[in-house]
Amino acid sequence: MNDAELLAQIESLGLRLNEARSSISRRFIGQERVVELTLSALICGGHALLVGLPGLGKTRLVDALSTVMGLQGSRIQFTPDLMPADILGSEVLETGEGGTRAFRFIEGPVFCQLLMADEINRASPRTQSALLQAMQEREVTIAGQHRPLGRPFHVLATQNPLEQEGTYPLPEAQLDRFLFQIDVPYPTRQTERDILMATTGVEEAEAQAVFTADELLEAQRLLRRMPVGEGVVEMILDLVRACRPEEGEAPAQVKNAVSWGPGPRAAQALMLAVRAEALLDGRLAPGAQDVARLAAPVLSHRMALSFAARARGESLAGLIDSVAAQVTRSQAAA
Repeated sequence: MNDAELLAQIESLGLRLNEARSSISRRFIGQERVVELTLSALICGGHALLVGLPGLGKTRLVDALSTVMGLQGSRIQFTPDLMPADILGSEVLETGEGGTRAFRFIEGPVFCQLLMADEINRASPRTQSALLQAMQEREVTIAGQHRPLGRPFHVLATQNPLEQEGTYPLPEAQLDRFLFQIDVPYPTRQTERDILMATTGVEEAEAQAVFTADELLEAQRLLRRMPVGEGVVEMILDLVRACRPEEGEAPAQVKNAVSWGPGPRAAQALMLAVRAEALLDGRLAPGAQDVARLAAPVLSHRMALSFAARARGESLAGLIDSVAAQVTRSQAAA
């Protein structure tokens, strides 16, 4: 494929993504940034953690995405008594004709293409860990046998940011497997009015399929062929390394406020995410503004404030925005 053909395919994919975004918006009204980030996570081949209060439409969004992207969806309601076998499946002993006995594997809901893990932090650590291999390797090991999952395979998990009683915070290793942490805020007044009018009548608008599973896989491969300028690559590296308190180039505010910072997977996530951001914006290549805009969704769940910083009332989002602004200025001056 020559450069002209590549650019033509990138332009065509951008138009289809806009069509998908419009179709999703028929079911999930408003919250354009939430829709963009969730759609970007799928195009990048990653997973997303949706953090928001109950009733903000997170389940509705995942359902619309499943339809629009042509994916086989499955939903798990995480509860404290949920067991790993409830997610992965289990082997059962069956008796056949003539009294013969044999084990048969019954697949769990994880064997799908788009898994909604609802209130993921309500399950015990043992159950949460059942998703670690699935999210990273797209397969699970049961009774010593490797079983591949659907292609593509994505996890969209939801989490309530306020209710902590009866919850088990996700470990850092699992948080790092999410491409984005997407904060779902309250809608604006006008958006809430539109939601009322659209969802309390006799009929509701339906999302329409725009992609198939194979077309989504092809889009993910095409995304990785998008060109990224050297300046954007350097900015990604500068930003991620500046958020690590152990690095010599980290600013004083990071060293004084951050307990641990993002690893190389954060840089990989940014490299993919800026391409998706450019695609959704109708551009053929990402720029420095994409890195700054995606800093918080990519980094906020991959670092932690120290106890002293939390006591001072500092916020992780504010810190990341400040560091991203410093890196942007440094790049512009270079």
